[in-house]
Parts: sequence; C-alpha cells; structure tokens
Amino acid sequence: MALLHSVSGLLAWLGWYVLPFLVIVSAIVFVHELGHYLVGRWCGVRVDAFSIGFGPELFARIDSHGTRWRVGALPLGGYVKFHGDANAASVDAGPPDPSVDPARTLAAQPVANRAAIVLAGPVANFILAIVIFTGMFTAFGRPEHAPRIGRVAPASPAAQAGFLPGDLVKSVDGEPIGSFEALQEATVLSAGLPMTIIVERGGRDVTLTATPQVSVVDQGVFGKRRMSHLGIGSSTNPNDVRIERCGLPVCLVWGTAQTWAILKGTTAYIVGVFAGRQSTDQVSGLIGAAQMAGEIAKISVWNLFDWAALISASIGFMNLLPIPLLDGGHLVFYAFEAALGRPLSQRTQEIGLKIGIALVATLLVFTTSHDILRIVASGN
Repeated sequence: MALLHSVSGLLAWLGWYVLPFLVIVSAIVFVHELGHYLVGRWCGVRVDAFSIGFGPELFARIDSHGTRWRVGALPLGGYVKFHGDANAASVDAGPPDPSVDPARTLAAQPVANRAAIVLAGPVANFILAIVIFTGMFTAFGRPEHAPRIGRVAPASPAAQAGFLPGDLVKSVDGEPIGSFEALQEATVLSAGLPMTIIVERGGRDVTLTATPQVSVVDQGVFGKRRMSHLGIGSSTNPNDVRIERCGLPVCLVWGTAQTWAILKGTTAYIVGVFAGRQSTDQVSGLIGAAQMAGEIAKISVWNLFDWAALISASIGFMNLLPIPLLDGGHLVFYAFEAALGRPLSQRTQEIGLKIGIALVATLLVFTTSHDILRIVASGN
C-alpha cells in the first residue's frame, strides 16, 4: 500500500511539475531554433539537423531539403546544425569535407547574413512572447488600477516622503504614469534609487522625492524575492478599477510593451546585481522553473501562458548576453570580424567557446544548488 502511495505521489509530481515545464520549454526552444532555421534557409544555408532535445534519438525524419528533424531523449534544449559545421555550436568543421557544399555553409555567408541568422533565435522568442501577451489581452482585456494612493504604510519610504491617501500619481522622474501598475513597475526598476514623483493633491501638483526600500517580498508561487517598494497600496474605490478592452492593433501594442517591460526589468536586475543593489536570490534554475510551472499550472492554464511568455522573453534576452557559446557571443565575434575586415582566428574562437562553456556550466551549477537550498529551506 505504501508503495502504491509512493508511485501515485511520483506520478502526481511528474504531472503537475515536470510535464508542464517540459511542454513549455520544448515549445519555446522549438520557436527559438525555428528562428535560426527559417532565416538560415532564407539566406541559402543548408540545415543538416533540427533537434529538440539532446542525447539518444527517439524519433527522426528527413525532409525534402535534406534536413534531419529529430527528437532527443533529453528534452532540455535543442539546436540547429548548419551544413559544414562541426557541431551544434556552429564551429567550422576545419579540414575540407568532400561531402560539404561550401556555398551552402554558414561560414560562406556574408557577416551580415550570419548575424541575422544568429539574431533570429532570440527575436523569435520575443515575437512568441508578444504573440502570447497579445492573445491574452485580446481574450481577457487588461485590468488597470488608477494611480491613486489608497493607503500609506506607517514609517515607510512613502510616508517619509509625504504621500497621503487620495494622492493621484502623475509622473515618475519625468515619465507620465497612467496606472498603479505602471507606478509599481517604475518602483521595481528604480532598484532602490531616489525617485522624483509628482502627485495631484487637492487640484494642485505636489512634487515628492522618495527612495524605495529594497526588501524580501513573498510573491506566492514566484517565491520570495528582493524588490523595491514604497509602502503604498492602490485605491479600493471601484471607480478606480477598470478592465480595458482592446482591438487587435492595440492589444499588439500592449503585448509589445509587456515584453519590453520584461526586458527592461531583467536588464535593471542584472545591472543592480553588479552595482550591489540587488542580490542573486532571484536567480532560478531548471528545478526552480519546473516548480514554478507546476504551481502556476495548479492555479490556471491561462496563468501558465503568461508565465510561458515571460520565460520566452527571458530566454531570448539571456541568449543575447555576450558569452561565447550563446547567440550573443557569436554576435560579438561577428562584430569583431566586421570591424577588422577578417574573422577572428580559429584558435581565438575555440578559446572563447571553452570560456563560454565554463561560464554556462558555472551558472547551471549555481542556479541548481540555489534552487535545492531554497526548496530545503522552505520545507517543500
């Protein structure tokens, strides 16, 4: 009986946590690699293999263009292998291979074409995020709270700055604020730096200066995160809350803005970490992402779509980091090639690739250990 209970528990865990995570990650990876594939084909490069997952091959078929479409046993990533490359990292094969058509290789393309092919993967991730957000806004609209202060916590940064309930926020650091959500976003992006805020009070404008406090906030399924906050709450007056509906063009604008907000927030966080204003406690790895996907799936499938859009945009952003092995590293190599008028030496590229592998492996170990320690500490 105990064995049956254990098996049942394992199946439930796999169903709630692992399955949603693998489905979402596989879809995001497919879109990313499809970006590389489509632009590569458009530029005339032959694609030898398109793989979802690594390791032993579970399924494969070869299409009319000679591309081997395969599914690997380890569904945590994927790759497109271009004609003439020695491996999926797009490293040149070196000595001539009689089976290789030089004109159809990635290396034979002008540097602008190669850069476009590499950039297409992250761009595809951004487009996927925009499409998902646009679809969600089209279906459900967007809840929006007026930027009116409903409460001010005692001894908070807002109280010290002179905020009062009923204040209507008009701008932050010169940028117009149209909703309470926009005020929250500006506060988070400040990373604890002073903010100049103009509020409307009694029919006149009042200028306040507040420095958000950075502290640990429990965000439910998203875990505990260090975030900037002022200590204010939105108005509970029904007249200050509305569901905005949109046609497809406006929803597309909203979806693009939402994706851009994610990229800005990620950039602000990374800058904050290097500046010492943020800690690394917000970093999650595969285990943390799987746990989060499972918890969100328990709430609603629609919430899972939102999370998928967030992950897609984040993966696109991370791939643009200037680390050899990632797309951003290839773009750096191409930038040097464009500036020098010749490619970097094979030796230099190989050294860069090894450094990139070491950095990515270190990040994987760090995030995995961080996830395990967090789960142990929370007792989950």
